[in-house]
Amino acid sequence: MKMNLKKYIPILEWGPKYSGKDLKGDLAAGLTVGVMLIPQGMAYAMIAGLPPIYGLYASTLPLIIYAIFGTSRQLAVGPVAMVSLLTATGVGALAQTGTEQFIALAIVLALMVGLIQFLMGAFKLGFLVNFLSHPVISGFTSAAAIIIGLSQLKHLLGVQIPRSHHVHEIIINALERIAEVNIYTLVIGLVGMGIIIAAKKIHKAIPAQLVAVVFGILVAWLGGMTEFGVKIVGDIPGGLPSFKFNGFSMEQAQSLLPIALTIAFVGFMESIAVAKAIQAKRKNYKVDANQELVALGLSNIFGSMFQSYPVTGGFSRTAVNDQAGANTGFASIFSAALVILTLLFLTPLFYFLPNAILAAVILVAVAGLVDYKEAIRLWKVDRMDFAGLIVTFITTLTMGIELGIGMGVVLSLILLIYRTAYPHHAELGRVPGTSAYRNKSRFKDVIVRDDLLIMRFDAQLYFANIDHFQKALNQYLEDKPGPVRAIIFNFDSVNQIDSSALHFLEDVCTSAEQGGMDLLFASVKGPVRDKMKKSDLLEKIGDDQFFLTVQDAVNHLDFDQESPLNESYANYTMQAGRG
Repeated sequence: MKMNLKKYIPILEWGPKYSGKDLKGDLAAGLTVGVMLIPQGMAYAMIAGLPPIYGLYASTLPLIIYAIFGTSRQLAVGPVAMVSLLTATGVGALAQTGTEQFIALAIVLALMVGLIQFLMGAFKLGFLVNFLSHPVISGFTSAAAIIIGLSQLKHLLGVQIPRSHHVHEIIINALERIAEVNIYTLVIGLVGMGIIIAAKKIHKAIPAQLVAVVFGILVAWLGGMTEFGVKIVGDIPGGLPSFKFNGFSMEQAQSLLPIALTIAFVGFMESIAVAKAIQAKRKNYKVDANQELVALGLSNIFGSMFQSYPVTGGFSRTAVNDQAGANTGFASIFSAALVILTLLFLTPLFYFLPNAILAAVILVAVAGLVDYKEAIRLWKVDRMDFAGLIVTFITTLTMGIELGIGMGVVLSLILLIYRTAYPHHAELGRVPGTSAYRNKSRFKDVIVRDDLLIMRFDAQLYFANIDHFQKALNQYLEDKPGPVRAIIFNFDSVNQIDSSALHFLEDVCTSAEQGGMDLLFASVKGPVRDKMKKSDLLEKIGDDQFFLTVQDAVNHLDFDQESPLNESYANYTMQAGRG
């Protein structure tokens, strides 16, 4: 079998078709995102508890690797706020922030995250992220954004606030030191935020963060702000990161595994969400979730060899990349090239950059992650999802990031199990003048016969929900004013059935016979019918009790004869084996 390299190395697909028109858009977008990435990378490294230079290291090779192996042509990979905070949380529990050990563990973490993502992609496990529901992700993201923002108070206020990932601790510590606030630092930070917000409103193409950076450097340099206690970035090492393979011990692997798994999942979710959103507007390529895992995994693996901490695709930079005209992955390569030039020649220019400006960059960036509109929408639409969002939000705020994401996973699974264990069901009645049958609770004018129970179950039937099905069936029968002649199950919404459900249906069949009732089935899909046949349930019920529609089943009962459609349906499903 000939291997299709283009599937595994997407640049081989679009690279040979590259044109001058593509170059124009990619160059403009690459330089725009690169200018945005330099201050963001430095700022996000601070969130991660690393020296700013490591944010630039993480903005070089990972971008190039993703451009080669990624399926999204606009996704902007690099340091992001969420992953940076998770890095600080996980590594901070093992080493003192800013120490050589902390830096080494952060780089090892990138390698572990990369290996996890690569293996997930190689074994086609991209579907696993679907088990985290959107409301839970929204609650976690919003809370994490608030924690990230509050963690920058020490840089914005110019005071020493102990590092913490609990909101109440940060706020209390900040209030205790309110009298120590450096007014010069605060003003520089607030003006920096104002510049970023104003520049974005004037035109999205303006490199707002860079404008704020230039402002901060000029004010600190010309105004001699260091004499007034304004903290600056100071010396940033020049040159490219050196190659160094960071192996890890079994003890390190065990300690970092929980946070590595969390970053692998959260990073991929953030990346795939924005990649699919951008791709939906374009028809010239498709995003492959498993290949995206491989690409992100390789980006982190190779990045870790050149002193990068964990990276993923970012919302804001990807949006800017797309709006600025990016056509292919070369846009990311151009962004990386600009960062490399900065590392080689421009790092001395950032000596007077105030920490308050980097805090301003972070605060404006994470403000958009607090999704209060989703909470309002869920309150109106689905109270259960709203509860999941709020519980995750509060847990993350009060108990920390790791417990927050853990609670999110647990809540997502609980919601999934609850909804499959207690799905919707309905008693059906005929819409007057038609052969259509609808839920009698929603359509008040439908005709419901006292001698028939027509029941629809809107889910797969399996061990977790058959008790719910049994109770609903018994309740519908009890609510009938007189004897029921027949039960008709509408299986239009039943896609799967397991052995427990087959035993249950056999019991229902036996009970119906003993009670003098007929048991009929309508709209049974092929895979469900196949299992009924293999378990001999089809033979017990009788092949002549299966009908294409509910109306056919009703006609069969009313005229006490076989429906022509019934025979045709039976023959069709027996031949096709599916429906």
